[in-house]
Amino acid sequence: MAFPREDTQTTPLEQHRFPCDQCGADLRFDPEHNQLTCDHCGFHKPIDDRSMAPPAIRELDFKRALNAQLPDTEIEETRVVICPNCAAQTEFDDSTHAAECPFCATPIVTDTGRHRQIKPKGLAPFEIEETDARKAMTDWLGRLWFAPNGLRNYARKGRKMTGIYVPYWTFDADTKTQYSGQRGTVHERERTVVVNGERTTRRTQHVRWQSVSGQVARFFDDTLVLASRGLPKSYTDALEPWDLSRLEPYRPEYLAGFRAEGYTVDLEDGFSEARDLMNRVILRDVKFDIGGDRQRVSAMDTTMTDVTFKHILLPVWLAAYKYRGKTYRFVVNGQNGRVQGERPFSAWKIAFAVILGLIAAGVIGYLSAQSQ
Repeated sequence: MAFPREDTQTTPLEQHRFPCDQCGADLRFDPEHNQLTCDHCGFHKPIDDRSMAPPAIRELDFKRALNAQLPDTEIEETRVVICPNCAAQTEFDDSTHAAECPFCATPIVTDTGRHRQIKPKGLAPFEIEETDARKAMTDWLGRLWFAPNGLRNYARKGRKMTGIYVPYWTFDADTKTQYSGQRGTVHERERTVVVNGERTTRRTQHVRWQSVSGQVARFFDDTLVLASRGLPKSYTDALEPWDLSRLEPYRPEYLAGFRAEGYTVDLEDGFSEARDLMNRVILRDVKFDIGGDRQRVSAMDTTMTDVTFKHILLPVWLAAYKYRGKTYRFVVNGQNGRVQGERPFSAWKIAFAVILGLIAAGVIGYLSAQSQ
């Protein structure tokens, strides 16, 4: 990777504090009104001052990044804490010295670790409040009949959810693919056979294969790859789709009152995953180009040019609860309220359902025997 995480004293740490103009308390970003708000005195301040707005979101050159040729202005250092249990890297301000890991609820003591990373170019601001995210989570748990009642009640009455900006990579690429394969055309044939002394007609399918070759081209825009290992990928994949058209140029004001996770999937590994995603789409394009009733693809040679990328942050409400010695994690899409998480099971509910099933089967069997 071009920019490893390292401890260094050469670059000032990024500070993201916004004191209230009236009382000095920390302002937080208010998703409902898209402004900075002081919970202490009620002061609020808009953040859409276009005269102070950052430049538009710009892609970065992938090869230059791999060769460590990005300018220093594209690199930042943040103060992070690495969880000893799940290895998530979360940003904390200088005033925080002890906390719980938002990803697994493990108690952690902050240190002076530095995270040197490529700066985020854009982010999707939170659009739903914590109260709405909590309601979405408890409603989701309520639809899981086999979930323990105690966990639902504990989650409903538990501490507030944590707003986390989760890191992602996006990749753009122009691709051209030469392919070779076979096009299959299905033909039906009829033949007469004798079955039990009677003549009947049967149809059989035969495929006629023809060798083909050609080229397909596609431009990929914003192929999205999770850059975090703090949460199971199955959780974050289930939060999709994200509306990337709502990305804003990165401004630290949007992080006020929230936390941000440092990326733990480096740029090169991220592109490897993005290429796998692109190859699946290219394979679909090739099969469509081959045509016919069936397709066989024997070779694909893809050339990628003009590969660019950006580091972005997407909003997730996160809850990690320890219930009867086990940690349960729930995530809520901060844009649309989609929920994903652990699916705990209540042993007594399952046993009760099995007993009901056996009783129902016995009743049905008895009524069937009586009717006969």
